[in-house]
Amino acid sequence: MFDKNRNARHILQTRLVPRGLAPIHKRQHFIRFADVAHTAIIIGNRNTALRPGVVLETGSEFLGFTIADKNDGCKGALMLHPVARVDLFAAYIMKHFIVHSEAVERLASPGPGCKPAATRDSRLSLGQPLVILPAMRPTQNLRVKEAVRLLTPRALKAEVSATEASNRTVVAGREVVARILERRDPRMLAVVGPCSIHDLDGALEYGTRLSALRQELQGQMEIIMRVYFEKPRTTIGWKGLINDPHLDGSYDIEYGLKKARRLLLELTAMGLPAGTEFLDPIIPQYIDDLVTWAAIGARTTESQTHREMASGLSMPVGYKNATDGSLQIALDAMLSARASHSFLGIDQEGITSIIRTTGNPVGHLVLRGGRSRPNYDAASLRDAEAKLAAAGLPPVLMVDCSHANSGKQHTRQEEVWRSAVEQRAAGNQALIGLMLESYLEEGNQPFPSSPSNLRYGLSITDACVGWEATERMLRWAASRLRTSSPLVAAA
Repeated sequence: MFDKNRNARHILQTRLVPRGLAPIHKRQHFIRFADVAHTAIIIGNRNTALRPGVVLETGSEFLGFTIADKNDGCKGALMLHPVARVDLFAAYIMKHFIVHSEAVERLASPGPGCKPAATRDSRLSLGQPLVILPAMRPTQNLRVKEAVRLLTPRALKAEVSATEASNRTVVAGREVVARILERRDPRMLAVVGPCSIHDLDGALEYGTRLSALRQELQGQMEIIMRVYFEKPRTTIGWKGLINDPHLDGSYDIEYGLKKARRLLLELTAMGLPAGTEFLDPIIPQYIDDLVTWAAIGARTTESQTHREMASGLSMPVGYKNATDGSLQIALDAMLSARASHSFLGIDQEGITSIIRTTGNPVGHLVLRGGRSRPNYDAASLRDAEAKLAAAGLPPVLMVDCSHANSGKQHTRQEEVWRSAVEQRAAGNQALIGLMLESYLEEGNQPFPSSPSNLRYGLSITDACVGWEATERMLRWAASRLRTSSPLVAAA
């Protein structure tokens, strides 16, 4: 008698899997079932009863077995065709059934009329058939349609590898941002770029223009391009270039990762640092070596998963206040991310691992307004600075000129921008940076629609200011900061 507690995988390996991969020899073979009428094969999300004439397949590989009927003189038996491979049958059974090994002794032979030939080089005993019954209904992945294997982070980085020029841009950019946050660099940090990236050509043209302006204004500002590949949605919608790079609902995520990495590589190669929001905690393993600054968004700042992720990120991180305008969630996130954590993630080989972090001390608050009112005014900045200090956090912050601060009106971003710059010029040392949503063309366009109908250089998510306004705002800010008294660097 077999031990009832032995697992199905072990029993199948010892009873069904052949030593080699040779098919069953010559004739048809039978494996008897205890009760065909109540036995079912699970195929995908369907139950297919084992009845005479049923042909079972898995994917594109024909297993070659049917149910024998009474006319074959072997009712209640599974008939394996000459072309069937026992190893494929075993794998199929191992995936879909619970093995009741105690029934093996109850059925000592295939039954009247069944005269199976011997198998060649196989452990499958046709004289003592295995009885397999669906003892339990499936309880996992019932709503999962498909699981597609993804290339590993190491494989992607080998295919789209960082260059020395890109590495210099990233390392130098992170060091500069850290000095600005520590107030050892008196320049203003500016994260400027499209609401989201959907077209690499447009993004590269924008990046080329911004890179030139960055070099011109580097005395007063440290300009980083906003390069957002992921979009959090309030309900549903396009989730960004990585999730759906073809803009057609095909969700070719592997291709999206490759496109994202190639764009970051080209931008950093021209000396332009990139900033992005990390939404999916797996994605940093694929692209974080090319990112200078990261954001944790208003919808995810409260998430423990994202706080843990931020604690292990290699770059400075900005934490946005909650969508209702409250600051406490962002302050809690900053405190949490500064501590070490242990959590589940993947390593560079794509293997599920326990990730242990040291904590990320380089972070700051991002004020983006709330449902009730904006929070870029002087009183709001003073309140935020006081709360940061009370929490034992560095009293430095950035103002997001878009979202609730502009009332979701892209043309009002310039108003917010000018107000913040004037506060900085007046001596507000806590205000270390600004964020601006801008692109080649002003506004946005309806989406989803056919990619061929999209207008070049125009956002498909939030509306942005155009390049003309972007250049005007950056030049004005640099000029205003140049004529104001420089901030005193921290000791």
